[in-house]
Parts: sequence; C-alpha cells; structure tokens
Amino acid sequence: MAGVNEPVRLLLVDDDPLVLAGLSSMLSGTPELHLVGAAGDGQQAVDAVRELRPDVVLMDIGMPVLDGVAATAEIRCGEAAPEVVILTTFGSDEDLLRALRAGASGYLLKDAAPAEIVAAVVKVAAGESVLSPQSTRQLMDHVGAVDHDVRRTSARQALSQLTERERDVVLAVARGSSNAEAAATLEVGIATVKTHLTNALAKLQLTNRVQLALLAHDAGLVE
Repeated sequence: MAGVNEPVRLLLVDDDPLVLAGLSSMLSGTPELHLVGAAGDGQQAVDAVRELRPDVVLMDIGMPVLDGVAATAEIRCGEAAPEVVILTTFGSDEDLLRALRAGASGYLLKDAAPAEIVAAVVKVAAGESVLSPQSTRQLMDHVGAVDHDVRRTSARQALSQLTERERDVVLAVARGSSNAEAAATLEVGIATVKTHLTNALAKLQLTNRVQLALLAHDAGLVE
C-alpha cells in the first residue's frame, strides 16, 4: 500500500473505452495518484491487480466476462487486497449493495468531479470509506430485502461475538464516525479504536468499515 506522502497506486476498470480515456485524462496529472493501468472487464481487473499491485481500484459494475460485483469479491479475498471503489450511475442499487457487501469501500458516481474522485481514492487508501450512513440507509430501503428477518437474526448473532467496547466502536463507525471522532466520543485513544476495529473485523470475518456498517444496519442497530 502507499506510504506516507507517496501517491496512491490506482487501477481503472470500465468496459467503456471512452470512460477509461476520460478518467485517465482527468486523473493522470494528479500528484496524489499514480495510474498503474486500466482494465476493460472484471477478469482483466483481477489479473491486473495480481500484476500491478494497486492500492485502490475504481470498478465499474456492469461489464462482460466477469462483472464488477464478482470481480470485487475475488479481489478483496486475495492477499494484500487493494481497496475497491465502485463507479456507478445508480442504474442498479441492488448490484451496488451486493458489491459493497463483497468488500467495496464505497462508491462514486461516474460524473463525479476530478477533485471528488481524488479525495475519495486518497480516503479509502487511508482505511476510511466513501459511503455515508444516509447513503447506506437509502440503498437498503430502496432495494428492500425479502430475507429481512433472516438477515437481522444473523447480523445480531454475529455481533454478539464482540465485546462491549468492540460493539461500541462498530456502532460509531456505522454512524459514519472517523477513528478520531469515535475515539473522542468513547473517550479512548485513537490507537485503542483501531485495535477494537481490527479485532471486530477479524471476529466477524469482514474486511472494511462499509461491511461493518451494513451489518449494523442489518441488525437494526443503526437508523
């Protein structure tokens, strides 16, 4: 992963050559980012991640060969996995939610301004997310869930593994708090928050803050 003051290594993935060209043109001169490559479908993205070792992948959803959801899941289960940010036009909220559950750290609209894209990429590279609690709720409310009761029961059983302090940290993260904000709210050090967060992710077999937020929403603990 990128070190302090090093540019974030970024891989672009979209099956539309014009989108790839536009993104490359917009971002290639940005000092915070280093474009390591581009891919035209999910399988190319998986292969490129293995070869190029990006820190962050900007991933389209609807692609041939392997779609963005499946590619995200495969990338995120690998060793030293990069963060994934979904590129979306909100054509399918259900697919977007599936990608977030698979380990994506958030999403960007395809018409986002270059400064917004840069800020989001830098943020997820630092371990944060680019998904607000309001966006999470809107997605889940819009998609709905036929297995709502099953998800709630399963989520609550999973969270029961956590200590009280780990649960407090998870709920703070699910409400959109940064590590520093969670530390101030809980009156502990940032290092303590990071430790509890790491332990919670390991116990729950999750990979990032967005998945923690979705689990808390599934459990009905965050509005």
